[in-house]
Amino acid sequence: MPLSLGHESSGTVVAIGPQVTGFNIGDRVALEVGIPCGQCGICRKGRYNLCKKMKFRSSAKSVPHFQGTLQDRINHPAVWCHKLPDSISFDAAALLEPLSVAIHAVNRASPVPGSTALVLGAGTVGLLTAAMARQSGCVSVTIADVDQGRVDYAIAKGFATHGYVVPRPLHSSSSSSSICSSLNSGSSTPIDGIMTPASTLPFQNQLETAKMLAGDMLSLTSSLMPLSDDEDDGVDMTFECTGKEICMHTSLYATRPGGKVIMVGMGTPIQTLPLSVAHLREIDILGIFRYANTYATGIRLLCSQSKGAVGGYTLPSLDDMITHRFKGLANAKGAFELASRTMDDNGNLVLKVVIEA
Repeated sequence: MPLSLGHESSGTVVAIGPQVTGFNIGDRVALEVGIPCGQCGICRKGRYNLCKKMKFRSSAKSVPHFQGTLQDRINHPAVWCHKLPDSISFDAAALLEPLSVAIHAVNRASPVPGSTALVLGAGTVGLLTAAMARQSGCVSVTIADVDQGRVDYAIAKGFATHGYVVPRPLHSSSSSSSICSSLNSGSSTPIDGIMTPASTLPFQNQLETAKMLAGDMLSLTSSLMPLSDDEDDGVDMTFECTGKEICMHTSLYATRPGGKVIMVGMGTPIQTLPLSVAHLREIDILGIFRYANTYATGIRLLCSQSKGAVGGYTLPSLDDMITHRFKGLANAKGAFELASRTMDDNGNLVLKVVIEA
């Protein structure tokens, strides 16, 4: 069955159903593209993202498929259309979708002022999660990725306070490229050689690599916690935004006793983890799936950007995250091909690619 892609979307209201109130032709809206049943116990508790009857645009999970938003026009329930003030661009409004993932992740983590955080993966969701951690009062947020350009971007634009580029290669063995690629946000490939899944490495070697990475990442902010001892070493919370097994290993080793690991990225469905690291140190492992009740918060945050810092920090511009633009659905193929890369033919960073229908 054919499936149209697209779920990060905004647009203009061009028609209104007879039972719809509160909207006018020409209203600018952001689309929340997951449609729950609204009747089950999960929905009534407000956690509608977990509804078993959820239909999510561009997802093949439901049959018939719920077509994505890469169309000239779509019919969408008014309750899931969020009005936009003029100060929010269509580009930023489309990015309310990944911003919602970040808001939901940080809400689940519940940081207190003065917390420390680590974010693995500097893709769009990782960048926005780092920014939301800072917005929520984290005094240090370290972001890690194998791509130098993305880490540099994160620091330059204020998404994170510290950045760590996973060395490529980590060592001279033939398996080094697989170790590096396993921490990727999903876009980079080794400079040379054949990519080998990290799962082919001896498990103990993976754990030793994860410990080494965790130690290197923590060393970046060790000077900020001069009174901490070895038993309290680690960040308060780690957001794992890659979905890769070795990144979960690194998350567990980098998190302090009593801390939290939040599983944000969706990747390898079956993973082998050193659970005793979490068990014996009472590290909470929290999963997140998409988001719920976040769009209004995201819109308020974007509106506050023009009013200056809130609590000493201002969310970075989402408009600046758009690095490339394609006009017309006929150019969608080229847009997706470019989005799979971290650098364009001119050596420029590729982060978010917009298709204007």
